[in-house]
Amino acid sequence: MTPEDLRADIPALDDVIYLNTGSSGPSPRRVVEAAQSAFAYHAYEAPTDEGTYPAMFQALDDTRRAVADHVGATPEDVALTQSTTDGIARVAAAIEWEPGDVVVRTDQEHAAGILPWEHLRERSGVEIRVVEVRDGRIDPDEFAEAVADARLAVFSSLCWTTGARLPVAELTEIAHASGARVLVDAVQSVGQHPVDVEAWNADAVAAAGHKWLLAPTGTGFLHVDPEFARSLHPAQFGYRSLADLDEGTHEYELHPDARRFEVATVSPAPYAGLREALAVVEELGYDTVTDRVERLTDRLKAGLGDRLVSGREYESGLVAFEADDPIATAKRLVDEGIRVRDIPPSGTVRASVHAFNSAEDIDALLDAL
Repeated sequence: MTPEDLRADIPALDDVIYLNTGSSGPSPRRVVEAAQSAFAYHAYEAPTDEGTYPAMFQALDDTRRAVADHVGATPEDVALTQSTTDGIARVAAAIEWEPGDVVVRTDQEHAAGILPWEHLRERSGVEIRVVEVRDGRIDPDEFAEAVADARLAVFSSLCWTTGARLPVAELTEIAHASGARVLVDAVQSVGQHPVDVEAWNADAVAAAGHKWLLAPTGTGFLHVDPEFARSLHPAQFGYRSLADLDEGTHEYELHPDARRFEVATVSPAPYAGLREALAVVEELGYDTVTDRVERLTDRLKAGLGDRLVSGREYESGLVAFEADDPIATAKRLVDEGIRVRDIPPSGTVRASVHAFNSAEDIDALLDAL
């Protein structure tokens, strides 16, 4: 598959220049068709064939394996969720917090990496420390000081505001040296560049399919280290969370791994779409993705000149730039058929460049600016 093949299979690109994949990616036809086919099978054929529940279980297991293969994990260490926010919230609610426990986050986190800790501060007396990201970098000494007595460190693998890529393995090592657990928001990484959760060594990694993977909305996953998983007590669980259940006495045993974070019946259709989306990215290949995105972002950054806020060197497809009125500028561009977004925390406009984009897309944005 080539980037041109991918572009031709995405109907949303027929009428708009789409530079907002960092918010939500437009799905290819084959991804939507896979989800539709799974939905139709589950509704029409499964009830009188293998049964709706066995069909659902098999579909989810197939997706779990596909996700695990894509990120270098073991299938049992992956829970299927509905979004990155969902995965982070499940971890936050599964820890037995004590007043004075410390959570460390960066100042560049998405709301998904901020709101759970604010809630815990109000309800459980958790202390929050914020580490600054300067020019896309975290000072290791400052981070080490912040996590010295922390219970959990939370950070993104790739900053949603500027596209800066953080050194996940290095920060994880620093946090672990102090006894802190690590939770990573990887939603801007998966689908953009290869992710190896084993190499990162974080205790938990949350991501979603609807951005760079171009999968359906409502698909996410959570990787949890098995030793960490066994220490967690999900706030919500049901029959999908259980390794064993005595239906007579209702005595139960949770899965000893990430699967304890799954709850109950869900539609297999979106996850069939996620499986197909993973196949699309793998057919395209990350070398192709990163090579094309690097060339296109170089072109965009050169055209932006002094307005560029993101780093000059390539790190990702997210490019932030200054505008006199970011909200009005983003709205004007959308009205002109160029889909970007403003970034309130930094007062910038952000373009997201994926492999399906072209040099003509970049030039159209620069001309409109």
